[in-house]
Amino acid sequence: MRSVRARAALGATLVVAVALIGAGLAVLLVLRANLIGQADLQAEVAAREVAGQLATGTPYEDVEPDDEEDHPVQVTDEEHRVVLVSKDLRAVTGTGATGVTPVPSASAGATPAPDDDDDGDDDQDDDRSRPGRGEVSSDDPDFSDGTATVDRTTADYRFAAVEATTPDGVTLTVYAGAPLAAEQEAVNTVRGAMLTGLPVLLVVVAGVTWLVTRRALRPVEGIRREMAAITASEDLARRVPEPGSRDEIAALARTTNETLTVLEASVERQRRFVADASHELRSPIASLRTQLEVAEAHPELLDLPGAVADTVRLQVLAADLLLLARLDAGEKPGGGTVELGALVREEVSQRTGDRIAVTVEAPEGGAFEVNGSRGQLSRVIGNLLDNAQRHADGSVAVSVAADGRGVRVEVRDDGAGVPEDERERIFERFVRLDDARSRDDGGAGLGLAIARDVATRHGGTLTVHRAAEGGAAFRLWLPRPA
Repeated sequence: MRSVRARAALGATLVVAVALIGAGLAVLLVLRANLIGQADLQAEVAAREVAGQLATGTPYEDVEPDDEEDHPVQVTDEEHRVVLVSKDLRAVTGTGATGVTPVPSASAGATPAPDDDDDGDDDQDDDRSRPGRGEVSSDDPDFSDGTATVDRTTADYRFAAVEATTPDGVTLTVYAGAPLAAEQEAVNTVRGAMLTGLPVLLVVVAGVTWLVTRRALRPVEGIRREMAAITASEDLARRVPEPGSRDEIAALARTTNETLTVLEASVERQRRFVADASHELRSPIASLRTQLEVAEAHPELLDLPGAVADTVRLQVLAADLLLLARLDAGEKPGGGTVELGALVREEVSQRTGDRIAVTVEAPEGGAFEVNGSRGQLSRVIGNLLDNAQRHADGSVAVSVAADGRGVRVEVRDDGAGVPEDERERIFERFVRLDDARSRDDGGAGLGLAIARDVATRHGGTLTVHRAAEGGAAFRLWLPRPA
C-alpha cells in the first residue's frame, strides 16, 4: 500500500463500493415502497368491494369476496366480533381480531341498539366519524402487515381496513389482504443480483484503476530513474525525459529540467567563482610571502608599504568574497528602515581621501526611506563611488530623488563611459574591462557584482547608462516600504 497505484486503486474501489451500496439500498427501498404501494391498492380495492356489498344490505352469507385465495377477508362489527371471513381462511394476524369463526348471532339484518340521547359528546363525535347508513367510508383506509393461513398455506399479507354501515345502522370494518410474496421475491432477487455483481464490479474497477494509474505514472518512473542517474553521475548537463502530453506530469518534467538548468548554471558559476577567487587570492598572498621571505633574509630590503598594500588588498578581497558567499547562501537583508539621502551624505562625508571631490544632490528632509540592510546599502553606494573615482577625469556626482514607487540613487562621472555591448557584462564577477585593468590598483572586479546582487536582494535594480557629463551613470532603484 506504499505505492501510488495501490492507494489509487484502493481509493477508487472504496468510493465505487460506497456509491454502489448507497445506490443499491436506495433502489431496494424504492422498489419495496412501490411494491407495497401496489399491494395496498389491491387490498383497498378488495376491501371496498366487500364493504360495498355490506353497505347495500347483502346478507353475510351472500357476500362474495373477489379472489378469496389471494385476498383473504375478515369482517368485524363495532364490538370487534368476527361476523364474516372468506372461504378457507384458517388463521389471521394483523387485523382487528384474530378469530376466523363468525359469531352465530350476528347477522346483517340485526337491529342496532337504540341510541341514548344522554350519551356524551365523545359518542356523538364517534357517530359523526362513521359512514352513514348504506355508505362506505371515503377516508383513506388504515394499512397493516400481518399473516394469513388460507387452505393450510401461511403467507405474509398487507391488510387494508375499510368501514361500511349497513342499511340497519350496523358499522362494520372490512379487512382485506393482498399477498406480499411477489414483493419479497422481487426484493430478494434484486438484492441477490446486487450482492453477486458488486464484488465482480469492484474487482473490475480496481483492475482498471491499477492499469490506468500504472500507465499514467510511467513517465514519472522515467523521471525518477533519470534523476537517480544524474545524482549518481553528478552530470547536471543531463535532462529528464519530457512526455508529449500536456498534463501535470509533462509540467513536472519541464519544471524539473528548468530546475536542473538553474542548478547547472549555479554550480558552474560557483566553480568559476572558486577558480577566480583562488587566482585572485594567489597573487597578493604570493607577493606578501615573497616580501616576508626577503625581509627575513635581508631586513634592510623590506618593502613595508608594499606589504601593507598587499595585506589591505587581501583583506578587501576576503571581505568581498565573504559577502558574496553570504549572498549566494540566501542571506536576507535586514528589516530596518534606511533613509537613502542621509546614507549618501554620510558615505560621501567619510571619503576624505578621494582623488576627486564628490558633488552630492540629496535634499534635506526628503522622503527617501527604503527597507533593508544599512550596511549592505552603504556598501553598494561605496562601490559605485569607488568605480566612479577610478574612471572619472575630473567630476563625480551622486543624486537622490523619488522615482515612482521607489527611490533612485544615481552616481555619474565624466570618464570614458561603458560601451553599450559591455553594460551587462561589467556586473559579472571578476570581470574587468581593459581600461579598468590599466587603472585598477589591485581591484578584483567584484564591486559592481556585489552592488547588483545586493540591489536585487532588496527588490531593486542596478543599471548603467550614459551620463550627461559623457561618462557612466549608474542608477540604483529601490522600492519604498509598502
